[in-house]
Amino acid sequence: MKSACVAAALLLGALSVGAAGKKELVSFSHNDWELVCDNTRTCRAAGYQADGGEHQQVSMLITRAAGPNTALDIQLQIGDDGGAKGPLRFKVGKAALSGLDAGTASFDEGQIRAVLPELLKSDDATVTANGGKKWTLSLAGLNAVLLKMDETQGRVGTPGALVRKGTKPEASVLPPVPAPVVNVVKPPKAKPGDAALPARIFPSLDIAAVKEQCNNSTDFSAKSLEIVRLSGSKVLLSMGCGMGAYNYSSLLWIANDKPPYAPVSLEANGDFDDKDASVTSAMKGRGIGDCWSSETWHFNGTTFVRTGASGDGMCRGFAGGAWSLPRYVSRLVDAAAPPLTSSKP
Repeated sequence: MKSACVAAALLLGALSVGAAGKKELVSFSHNDWELVCDNTRTCRAAGYQADGGEHQQVSMLITRAAGPNTALDIQLQIGDDGGAKGPLRFKVGKAALSGLDAGTASFDEGQIRAVLPELLKSDDATVTANGGKKWTLSLAGLNAVLLKMDETQGRVGTPGALVRKGTKPEASVLPPVPAPVVNVVKPPKAKPGDAALPARIFPSLDIAAVKEQCNNSTDFSAKSLEIVRLSGSKVLLSMGCGMGAYNYSSLLWIANDKPPYAPVSLEANGDFDDKDASVTSAMKGRGIGDCWSSETWHFNGTTFVRTGASGDGMCRGFAGGAWSLPRYVSRLVDAAAPPLTSSKP
């Protein structure tokens, strides 16, 4: 039934392992549903229309933060809101919701209570619009994905479990994990003479390793190096490594601005944004961009540390991707900003 995009799946698998470090993050899929739980234990389950055929694009996102007694958030999205006339109607089993917004609709607490039991025991759900246009959401795989969500958050056997409820105290549910804090250091302006540094630093690079990583697909010369200043003594060098049909990669180094230059290659990959001292790498699973993977790193004054990773593994026709499914999150703090202080009453 399900045919995942192999390229996207490989990329996302690499992201989940790399972003987690020694602890592997949870990424799971079954039939037409997928689950991603990030490093704070917030879990997101996304389901789509059945794979193959002429099905119209439709998707549901179920989000739940970690911790006892946390509520669900459910959103519904159709891929062709231009063909929808007026509000939408969602029906699953014996439950029906009317007046939903075309495009993306959010369910309120009462609507979630009404549809959740029916979602768990039905094969599919339908969305209809005035004029007869219809979308069919597959529910194949939903129970398995929500059970995995319960397991990840320690809810199995508790009253708040979605699939396997029980009498274990709700207090036994795993708590949320705080997102790591990253102090971001924004770069200064370029110094006079920075433009001449690529030619000076280039001989210090391991060009043999560069050629191997890039499959000899790049013009390896000092002219192919770009430079930005990171601090009073450090610079960032970047070199395009390869360009495919719709993906691009680059190599990055941090080097001293005076001899010995001692360039150090980085795991970070992508274009540098001096507004927030970040580097982001984004890759499409397919040309239309219906499945993506991305990673982001920020400069902390010494090196670039991973601050975010996200992506969806199912290529189901939503141009640009239906949802962003974070796999790794962090809390960014401007290192130059004064610390928050509390005044005593």
